[in-house]
Amino acid sequence: AKLIFTTSLFLGTTITISSNHWITAWAGLEINTLAILPLISKSHHPRSIEAATKYFLTQATASTLVLFASMTNAWHTGQWDITQLTHPTSCLILTSAIAMKLGLVPFHFWFPEVLQGSPLATGLLLSTIMKFPPVVLLVMTSPSLNPTLLTFMAISSAALGGWMGLNQTQTRKIMAFSSISHLGWMTIIISYDPKLTLLNFYLYTMMTAAVFLILNTNDTLSLSTLMTTWAKNPTLSAMLLLTLLSLAGLPPLTGFLPKWLIIQELTKQDMAIAATVISLLSLLGLFFYLRLAYCATITLPPHTTNHMKQWHTNKPVNTSIAILTTMSTMLLP
Repeated sequence: AKLIFTTSLFLGTTITISSNHWITAWAGLEINTLAILPLISKSHHPRSIEAATKYFLTQATASTLVLFASMTNAWHTGQWDITQLTHPTSCLILTSAIAMKLGLVPFHFWFPEVLQGSPLATGLLLSTIMKFPPVVLLVMTSPSLNPTLLTFMAISSAALGGWMGLNQTQTRKIMAFSSISHLGWMTIIISYDPKLTLLNFYLYTMMTAAVFLILNTNDTLSLSTLMTTWAKNPTLSAMLLLTLLSLAGLPPLTGFLPKWLIIQELTKQDMAIAATVISLLSLLGLFFYLRLAYCATITLPPHTTNHMKQWHTNKPVNTSIAILTTMSTMLLP
């Protein structure tokens, strides 16, 4: 069953990103949604069932809106081609549909809840590969979308992703809010340079995959368990520190590269104010990444009775973690 679900996941993604016709894009998104649902509700916990239900409802609404936008466009122009989306109403509907798919503000409420209810491996899929088809659709339709609306949504996403992440103690929710603010960075540049959006997405996927895999190896779901992982695998925790700082976008790590290029492009497009605002808002994200990193590496395990000290493991770490952490810290230098 797991094999069927993962192959359908990749199949749906491939169908969407390689399609020219709106109906095939929609079909790929539907296959994707249906394939990830069992992976979310795998652990038969009330919270994971609730997360799967929330996910299903939002994604169904979003793909209905995608269908609606493309049909409206086809009525008015007779075009079913994805790149030929010209009618203003369908452009607006499509923007809201893709925002709902991705979890951009103001359609972001489902994402932290769903991520909190699903296991860490599924959370990794949800925040990387499930975002890929909508991002590709956004890139393909970007010339016809409204840049003012996109900039507004992007800045509010960066703001809310930063502010709401400050108060969280669950690692999955923190990763969800970091994903929302990264999506803000991707959306702000889409009308001006779509290639930068894709570059940002690839680097974000790499760093998030590294963080999720490290958290999965250490089996940490909240900050209090993260505090005791230092004894378990010190090298891995040190790499988690670097990967988190890279995700926050500190030079000279990899995560600084997309931010640098986006700010440069925005200033070229006479959007220096927007660039300043979104850079200041990424400082909010830096705060909670630093708190995660602080809990992972700088705190000693507490000497109270209610915290078990973890045993030091000599279990070999997954090769993909090694590759991903190295790339997510060293690509830019």
